[in-house]
Amino acid sequence: MGEKVVAEVFGLSDRQCYRGKLQQCLAALARLLAEKRFDRARNLLGLEIELNLAGEDGLPRMMNVPVLDAIASPDFQSELGQFNLEVNIAPHRLDGHVFDRLAEELRTGLGYADRKARDVGAGVVMIGILPTLTQDHAVLANLSGADRYALLNDQILTARGEDLTLDIHGVERLLCTSASITPEAACTSVQLHLQVTPARFASVWNAAQAIAGVQIAVGANAPFLFGRELWRESRPPLFQQATDTRPPELQAQGVRPRTWFGERWVESAYDLFEENLRYFPALLPLCDDEEPLDVLDQGGVPRLAELVLHNGTVYRWNRPVYGWVDGVPHLRVENRVLPAGPTVTDVIANAAFYYGLVRTLADESRPVWKRMTFADAEYNFDTACRHGIEAELRWPRPGRSGGPATVPAVRLIRDELLPMAAAGLDAWRVEPRERDFYLGIIEERCRRKTNGAAWQVATFHRARGSGLDRPSALAATTRRYRALMLTGEPVHTWPVGIDGGAQTA
Repeated sequence: MGEKVVAEVFGLSDRQCYRGKLQQCLAALARLLAEKRFDRARNLLGLEIELNLAGEDGLPRMMNVPVLDAIASPDFQSELGQFNLEVNIAPHRLDGHVFDRLAEELRTGLGYADRKARDVGAGVVMIGILPTLTQDHAVLANLSGADRYALLNDQILTARGEDLTLDIHGVERLLCTSASITPEAACTSVQLHLQVTPARFASVWNAAQAIAGVQIAVGANAPFLFGRELWRESRPPLFQQATDTRPPELQAQGVRPRTWFGERWVESAYDLFEENLRYFPALLPLCDDEEPLDVLDQGGVPRLAELVLHNGTVYRWNRPVYGWVDGVPHLRVENRVLPAGPTVTDVIANAAFYYGLVRTLADESRPVWKRMTFADAEYNFDTACRHGIEAELRWPRPGRSGGPATVPAVRLIRDELLPMAAAGLDAWRVEPRERDFYLGIIEERCRRKTNGAAWQVATFHRARGSGLDRPSALAATTRRYRALMLTGEPVHTWPVGIDGGAQTA
């Protein structure tokens, strides 16, 4: 059946044609970089948040179409699952009162969306993975209706040649199979964009890779999947396995997964786009009419449609983005590391920490990626996903000759990285009051050793201890999470437990 679908959509020559167009796009990108055709430095940031829909019972609602119809705003769009939405915030200049402005826009937009969702029997939950989601929810019938989702599903399953396997060993073990990519929809994230010049791209991307584990340690918010307690941030292993085009034989040969941390520091944005073409076959070989090299020869700027499409099917945690606005190309680093939630305040605190820290690390004369191995950065990411706020990370000791040391994440963040983030926000000329307020939230999470994942786990076990069975405890945890999310108070202040009288974490 899968082969029949593919044969009807793409002819035998389509992949060869697409591969040729990708090579033209890559050559055009190289020329654009060499000719310095990109937009000037504008210090623009952007923000996207993926959301879940749940009812008053805490269970998922497959209602993104009626909810989107009720919201009736282009800022909100469908996502992969019918229980998902996405909200996009317009680009902002990174300075002054930017974080308070972002927080106000998000509170207004999400509050409006939640009211409209409740009018049709659902509610918005901003969380990494909805705890009440089950394998029965993550089926093909609950994939969103857009053609691109069905086509992507068909192509991934056809490339793999068999059902997807989810096998995650955490606190508990999840082992199951799926006949569709719908389990990927369980992963709801925050995407932080930063527009950069080509000269700055490599430094910003390398810095973002170096701190991916730190971001997860302090921001983990996805400890449950399909009723099992797994990693403190279960999105990365789920995302990798739910998009894995490799059958076991190719995995054994070391073929790279499409959800990929990477394997080296880079020197240019070109390195990443070139790797994507070299390592990953096309999933959606759809050719555009544009001839990119001809457009360049005529003095124009190509859209590089094939390159952009292919880039969107390689799921790096820090993704390079080629954009094109009013005839002017630009580059962005898209940070895809963080889960959604728990509150707007927490999301903005995570963003402030990221943008400040990346700025300082990218500006260092002897940058961190010259003092730590890429393998250590990947180890930190994996360790932080497994252990969250309790993780111990590898980080270079201070000083010119300082080798790597293993240090608790909370100590590393409080003693070394928060001052760096503050200096970076000063360099962006962010208002000092906002700098102190949002970084203070990160500091308090470290001091109390709590984040969204820690709260969810503690509350779930408190509910189980009160006599609730597993599904009821997960539902009660989700309902309490949503109630506290709506207060807007940051997660480090939340009382543990499914009622309002428990102690804070």
